[in-house]
Amino acid sequence: MKHAFGMIAAALALATTAHAQTKWDLPAAYPATNFHSVNLASFAADVDKATAGKLKITVHPGASLFKAPEIKRAVQGGQAQAGEILLAAYQNEWQMFGADGLPFLATSYADSMKLYKAQKPILEKKLAEQGMQLLYTVAWPPQGIYSKKALASAADLKGSKWRAYSPATSRIAELVGAQPVTVQAAELSQALATGVVEANMTSGATGVDSKLYEHLKFYYDVQAWLPKNAVIVNKKAFDALDKPTQDALLKAAADAETRGWAASQKVNTDTLAILKTNGMAVEPPSAALKADMQKVGETMVKEWLEKAGPEGQAMLDAYRK
Repeated sequence: MKHAFGMIAAALALATTAHAQTKWDLPAAYPATNFHSVNLASFAADVDKATAGKLKITVHPGASLFKAPEIKRAVQGGQAQAGEILLAAYQNEWQMFGADGLPFLATSYADSMKLYKAQKPILEKKLAEQGMQLLYTVAWPPQGIYSKKALASAADLKGSKWRAYSPATSRIAELVGAQPVTVQAAELSQALATGVVEANMTSGATGVDSKLYEHLKFYYDVQAWLPKNAVIVNKKAFDALDKPTQDALLKAAADAETRGWAASQKVNTDTLAILKTNGMAVEPPSAALKADMQKVGETMVKEWLEKAGPEGQAMLDAYRK
């Protein structure tokens, strides 16, 4: 009897400690050294500190827990309590996810933040319908064009193997006559080394992460768009937390958003300098290339509006106000 009583006491003690600490997994798609991942690590540390260890978030960078395209579904289905996703990658599922991947719609940090404010209410509503909640977003640095050869105009991209990572980047390839090849960030270096990719549009940050200067010679700073990463949480997992823990989590998220946007701007300046140091030609686009790409942008915004409908128009109106 005494033995059974001891076991019950131990089980109770175990239940209490299990209740006292909640453990979450947060899969992310980018390398641990990437500024988004560094920011996530600080966010997790802030949560740990603010909740006195009650909520422990383990960040899994570099697509180590789930591959980039699987993260959203994993959070939705509760296989991971939280995750970081690239919103524009989910445009086919819902057009509004792709608003910040439209070329030349928002080309500066100030415009990108304005677009986020216009996008946020409908984004939150959509995620709520899917059983999730938005914690924060951080913009990537502006996207430029990397190429093996010099580009005087968009015609020079004809037939080149173009890395696509979202519906919008595939469509750009089609509009300039390039061949889109879908390659996730984690596989980019390999694709370049084997000649599967000859040109792509991404930020200076990814350029440095993937050492694009080892394979590509030119970077054109066209500042086409600033796509955002969003950190999302499973609603049931969030609702299961007590109020002080929820508040601490939201406060840490707000801080991570502010810190992340500032880090992105610094990373933009720093990474372009690193590309130059490694022998890459970092140049503004020629007038012809810029005009060509802006035309591509106008076509894509028009196409996007046809699919996004009144909801998309309302968001664009709010942004352009």
